This record gives sequence, structure tokens and C-alpha cells, in this order.
Amino acid sequence: MKQIILFLFLIIHLGAFAQNTQTIRGIVNDKQSETPLIGATVQVVGSQPIIGAVTNENGEFALQNVPLGRQQIAFSYIGYNTATIPNVVVNAGKEVILNINLEESVVKLSEVIIKGDTPKDRSINELATISARQFNVEEVQRFSGGRNDVARLAGNFAGVAVANDSRNDIVIRGNSPTGLLWRLEGSPIPNPNHFATFGTTGGPVSALNPNMIRNSDFLTSAFPAEYGNANAGVFDIGFRNGNKEKYEFTAQLAAFTGMEAMIEGPIRNKKGSILMAYRHSFVEIAHAVGLNIGTKSVPAYKDFSFNVDFGQTKIGRFSAFGIGAYSNVDFLGKDLTEQDFFAEKNQDAYAKSRLGIVGLKHNYLINNTSYIKTVFTASNNGNSYQVYKDKDGEIKKYVIDVNDFTTAYRLASTYNKKYNAKWALRSGIVFQNLNIDSDTRSRENSTEWLQFRNFKDGVNLLEAFAQTQYKPSDKITIVSGLHSQYLDLSKQVVVEPRVAFNYHISPRQTVNFGYGLHHQIAPMPVLFYEKKLANGTVNTSNRNLDFSRSQHLVLGYDWKPNNDWHTKIELYTQFLDKVPVSTTNDSYSALNLGSDFAFRAELAENKGTGFNYGTELTVEKFFSEGWYMLATTSLFKSTYKGSDGIERSTAFDGGYVANALVGKEFKFGKNKQNRITFDTRMTTAGGRPYTPIDQAASIFTGREIYDETKAYSLRYANYFRWDVKVGYTLNSTKRKFTQQFFLDFQNVTNHKNIFQKRYSIERNELYNVYQIGFLPDLLYRVQF
Repeated sequence: MKQIILFLFLIIHLGAFAQNTQTIRGIVNDKQSETPLIGATVQVVGSQPIIGAVTNENGEFALQNVPLGRQQIAFSYIGYNTATIPNVVVNAGKEVILNINLEESVVKLSEVIIKGDTPKDRSINELATISARQFNVEEVQRFSGGRNDVARLAGNFAGVAVANDSRNDIVIRGNSPTGLLWRLEGSPIPNPNHFATFGTTGGPVSALNPNMIRNSDFLTSAFPAEYGNANAGVFDIGFRNGNKEKYEFTAQLAAFTGMEAMIEGPIRNKKGSILMAYRHSFVEIAHAVGLNIGTKSVPAYKDFSFNVDFGQTKIGRFSAFGIGAYSNVDFLGKDLTEQDFFAEKNQDAYAKSRLGIVGLKHNYLINNTSYIKTVFTASNNGNSYQVYKDKDGEIKKYVIDVNDFTTAYRLASTYNKKYNAKWALRSGIVFQNLNIDSDTRSRENSTEWLQFRNFKDGVNLLEAFAQTQYKPSDKITIVSGLHSQYLDLSKQVVVEPRVAFNYHISPRQTVNFGYGLHHQIAPMPVLFYEKKLANGTVNTSNRNLDFSRSQHLVLGYDWKPNNDWHTKIELYTQFLDKVPVSTTNDSYSALNLGSDFAFRAELAENKGTGFNYGTELTVEKFFSEGWYMLATTSLFKSTYKGSDGIERSTAFDGGYVANALVGKEFKFGKNKQNRITFDTRMTTAGGRPYTPIDQAASIFTGREIYDETKAYSLRYANYFRWDVKVGYTLNSTKRKFTQQFFLDFQNVTNHKNIFQKRYSIERNELYNVYQIGFLPDLLYRVQF
């Protein structure tokens, strides 16, 4: 501890004399047509002398000698609404790259520029006008409790809850996390997490490197027509481009995301750029060198990400991107305790997963008002899980064998046309060819192997959409469209209308309304579930399941009393039907999948229903005057009906979620370019419903048996967690070099939040399994 304190003292002392400047560069485009704006003015607000630039024929600009620290950058162009980007973090070790889209004003004023701010609470996608917001990497790194994970960042937003401390599954407005869509560069992608399993959308550790990501969108309801095959929400992620002018390097060490090395720089004579990053599990390395990491079940994981921008050519702009990830962990019964989430003391379990995504993107500007964007991706992902189990001291027997792998080819193409400042059209297709090899069997409760999935074939999903944006005035925006889907497995076609209406009562007040009809394929483990019948035949009827359906209605009100504060209220209802439920008289429903580590599947039919409704409040102070604040409250109800026709709470019907996050930044050094940051977050949520264990039946069978007649009739205790994070940024005095150090203390009160109740075979009694207690996380980064 003395050495750590001395080290921190030394670097703070050295930082007191730091002074340096940096370069901000980027591109300014038209928001609807994505054509470069030539002659746009870019300026550092409040700089003396004025630091400014004008964009060239490619819309590019460069601001030289920008002081370190947080800066405000203004972008203006005649006939367009000015964009003001606050809190641009400028460090010595890395140039800042900004890609900005300006929106043409509907009201034409000769030689007058209409001024306004670019609000952080708005989405980047201009057609997502309700229940959507953008997030950035700086927030991922700054907010406490996030483990440098974009999915966990979303847990701070209204209407969102992270399923449990050990995974980043996202529960949106009471929906199952299986209803989430992940997109990368405009194309759907598989679950981008380490230790991901078939049909899930989350995992213990994210394979998405936040240092690779540009500002991206998160949508929670009534999303525009371009998004399909999702009933709950959308993460629309984009990779940033590397620096086209110079090579830059980043090295990082973090307890959860591991050891990282990243390089970026120019290619093709500075016409394009390359960006690459590799990460390796820290706990795996620590265990290998003999350090005590608190568990003998060592999670090993590694990932590699890249984005190559080939620059503008005569036939358009090409870029290539990808992610590769591998993870494995062994759970040996002799090393486990009853508090272990993932396995039992009388069994050995071995889990592996892999993910590979490569993509090629092409942007072609047809003219100054239209473009075509096409993305082709190929992916391979899957997991294997084997269990060896003993009973009454017998030699461990091979009892569970799971192998689920998917090779997919996806083509997404979008045509965008800007007719004028009032009208814009976007249309396109998304085609997915999924080649699935799923083989799951078990003899845990029988003497013979029982097959639960045995599917090896191709499945095709075709989506098409068209949507328009109409702005009769600067006060009114109407977005409407249609989305359609066709699944060749069930031969079903669906058409989905979407509409959103925004009315600006005043420059600082907006009323929003949105409606959307959404369909989604049944979760894969359900879709390919099969059952051997008493007569020896195999029932594979689940392969004929239709899309489940959800109708979203949202009414919202936004108020910005000034440029620093934002308040938003949203009321919503969601009507769900055609949900997979059991073919027998049962409480089972696919709406509860993802509530724990098991993924229960049964012979099902599309006769289930669900109903979600609630209200959400967000009060946010954007970063200004050295501090920021985000407070969200969600009150909601989430119910369902299984094949037994009884209305019950879903597994995610917690009733409420409340978050309060506040942070402060202190500047020091000769030119105030060094920073100490403090961030704290408190979260509380209503206890989740759960199904009680039938203790008598469990004792009789020697395994956990749930009383399904009382499904989700009991509740766990309310959830509470308090996180605290401190950080330090030091900019070198002599060269382009930045150091950052963060300590994130999670669950500082060591509050015992129940994860689930379980049955002990050894003691013949029930006990509680708790979520993660007090846990320190650290991150150290250098950039040069």
C-alpha cells in the first residue's frame, strides 16, 4: 500500500508542471445525404486567439494547437443548424477525431446561421426520434460500476436493468434480454460477448472493445423501420476510424477487460487508416504467474478487433472490420463452493465459446443528395459445454453434451435519398443466411442419452424496409415506415408499420409519440428443441413456430431548461402475443428466458401473451462547470400468460429501478490540463419474482425441482448497490504522452443481493446464492 501511495504522489507531483497542446481533426457531412460540406467553419469556442478552420473539398478539417482539457467545438454552415459539441476531451497522447453531421434548416434565411446545440440525449440516427439516445466511449470509461462495458453502461439509462452482477444481459422495460438486437456497422451480428451461449444476447465479459467504438445508439422502444427481428431494444454500434495523419499507440491494463495493445495510423498515403486492438484476460495471466485471484475456476478469454478505412476511391469508400474472440473456463467440483453461480460441487463442467466476425462496408455517393451503403459480413460463433457428474460417490459420468455453432452470411444494403430540407427517404434490405449446427443431449436424469436439439441445416431470414422523414417546419418531424420479414423455416411473412411524431412546443420543449409493430424469431434453443415420444418418433414441431409479436406505444415529453440540463418523461405500453408457450397446460413462456443461467425449452406453440407498461423519468445534467449528474427512475409492470391462461408476473417484473449517478472533475497543473475525476452511482431495484423450489420433490429426486404451479409467485429482496470510482489523467510535459489510472470500487457496502435460491443435495435444504459482493476494479492506460 505504501508503494502505491508513493507512486500516486510522484505522478501527481510530476503532472503539476505539464503543458502541451493537441490536434483535433475530422469530417463534416450533410446529415441526411452524408455528402461532405465544403467550406464549413469549425472553431474552438472561447479560444483566444481564435482557433478555427474551414473544411476542404472532402469535408475535412484540422484544428492545430488546441489546449489540453475539455473543449467546446462549434460547426457552422450557411443554411444549416449549427452543431456545438461540448466536453471534447483533449489529451496529450492522442489526437481527437470528430465526424460531424449537420442538419439543413427547413426555414431558409439568407446569410443567417441558425444556432443550436447537438444534444447528447439524442440518437445519432436522425430517424430514431423517440426512446433512443447515443452513448460514447468517454462515458463508458468515466461512469462507475461499468467494468469498461458498453452493455453495462446502458444500465444507467431509464427503463433498463442489468440482469445480474455476473452478466451484462440487458432487461429493457420488463422484456427478456433475448429480445435485444446487436448491430455492428449497420449489420446484425451474433452475441458479442465472451462465454456467450446459444440464444442469449449477453455474457460475463464483453468482446466489444470500447476503445474501438465511436459514438453509437441505444434504442429501447418503437424503433424505426430499418431495425427488425427484435422485440425489446437495439444496440447500434459503429467502429471509429483510425488516425489518417500519424501513428498512435495505446496500452491498457484492466482487471476485467484484461491487458490490451492498440495501434492506429495512416495507409494509402494518408487517404485511409487502420485501427487494431488485442486484449487478453488479466486473471488468466495472473493465475499463470502464481497470483491468488480468489478462484481456481480461471476464466480465460482473448479478443482481437480491427477497422480498416481504405479511403475514398472512384467507386466509393471501402472499409473492412472484424472481431475475433475465444473464451474457456473449467469448473471442477472439488474447487467450488455453494456460492458458485455456474456449477455444482458434485460435477465437473467445461465451457468454451468462440466468435468470429469479418465485414466489408461500401459507401457510394450517387450524387449530392443520395448514397448507397452496403455491408457484407461473415461470422462463425458458438459454444460447447460438457458436464461430468457423480452421485452417491460414484465415478463421474459424462451426462451433458452441448455443441451449438452457427456460420452466417449477412448482406445489408441501404439507399438514402434527401429530396430537400423537408423530405428524406431511406430504404433497404437485410438478408441473413444462418447455417446452424446444434447438438444437445443429456442423460443426467436417465440411463440413456436424450436428444434435445439435433439440427444441422440452413435458415434464411429476409428483411426489407422503407421509411421517410418529413419536416413541414423546424418544429415538426414525422418519421414513418414499413418493415417486413420472411423466414423460410416457417414460411411466414410479416409486415410492420412504424411511426414517430415530434413536435417542438418551444426551442426547449418537445412532445414525442411513437408506435411500432415488431416481430422476432423464437429464441434458437426453443426453435430447434425436439422431444422423443413414447412411440419412438421425434417431435420437431417447434421448427414451425411463427414470429412472436409486440406492439409498442410511447408518449414522451422533453424539456431542456438550459443547455446543461435535460429532463425526459416517457409513458409506454407493450402488447405481446404469439409468444411461444408450452403445448401442455403449463406456466412456461419464452418471455421469461434469460432470467438465470438455464435456458429452458419445451414443445411450444404461439399462443402466449404478455403486457408491459410503465413510466420513466430522466433528469440529467450534462458535463459542465466540472460536474455532471444522471438520475433515472422507472416504474413498470410486466406480466404474461402461459398455456394455462393464468396471468403472472414475468421473471423481470421488478416493479421499479432507480439510478443516481454524479461525478466531479478537478483540474490541476500549470495549464489545468491534468485531471482527477470522482464518480459515484447508487442503484436500487425491486426484487425479481421467482418460482419456489419444491423441497419434498427435490429431496426425493436428489435434484432441484420447481413448483411450476406457483411460478413467479415469490420475490427476492430488493436490490441495492453503491459504486465509487476515482480517476487520474496526467499529460506529459515534453511529448505526446498521456497516462490514465482508474480505481472502481463496486458494491462498496458489500450488500448481499440474492441471485437465486438453490437446493443443497448434501444438506437436503434450501440456501441463498448471492451476487457479487465488494469488488475493486482497476484500469491503467497510456497513449502516445
